[in-house]
Amino acid sequence: MRVLVVEDEAALRETLKTRLAASGFTVDEAADGNEGLYAGTEYPIDLAIVDLGLPGLTGLEVIRRLRAARKTFPVLILTARDNWQDKVEGLQAGADDYVAKPFHFEEVLARVQALLRRAGGWASPLLRCGQVELDTRAQTVAVGGAPVELTTFEYRILEHLMLRAGDVISKTELTERLYDQDFERDSNVIEVLVGRLRRKLDPQEQLHPIETLRGRGYRFALPRDPAS
Repeated sequence: MRVLVVEDEAALRETLKTRLAASGFTVDEAADGNEGLYAGTEYPIDLAIVDLGLPGLTGLEVIRRLRAARKTFPVLILTARDNWQDKVEGLQAGADDYVAKPFHFEEVLARVQALLRRAGGWASPLLRCGQVELDTRAQTVAVGGAPVELTTFEYRILEHLMLRAGDVISKTELTERLYDQDFERDSNVIEVLVGRLRRKLDPQEQLHPIETLRGRGYRFALPRDPAS
């Protein structure tokens, strides 16, 4: 999943970028409101973390303009401790949640994961589709109760497909969620990773969890567990 961090404090921005990347996210960063607005409108973002006290365009204005541009990805705002007016204004501008500074990274990560789940229509951190279960907190996968070992990129592809289970996801979208902007888009890395995923999730070729729709992309085809 691709996260945009819009924060003018360099040390905090770098900390968020490093720790989000270590948690499996592809991260874009911006140091002011104008850069943040550009990245939010031009890049394939899944979620934005926006500080309200930005130079140039304020965080509130960035959020308003993103929503005016019909960008629907979740927005998590960073705001000063106990400043309830900022929280209210941020939510009214179109943000989905907030974290007060100073904060622990674990809280930011939990809120990011929750917002991404809700955006995909999931209520639980455990994504269950048929016999496949993915735990977004522990970043583990099991099939029929048996754990399946995945590489980082395999896990990230599976998580994206399962969060959007039933939707067709193009190869381009998967590539943009996994790699930097300068990644070679014409490579066959996605096909190789999806092939490995199929073999690990369905070695007997009985479940058929991932469909290929020629010329369109991939779809996680197993039905969602309604309890999830």
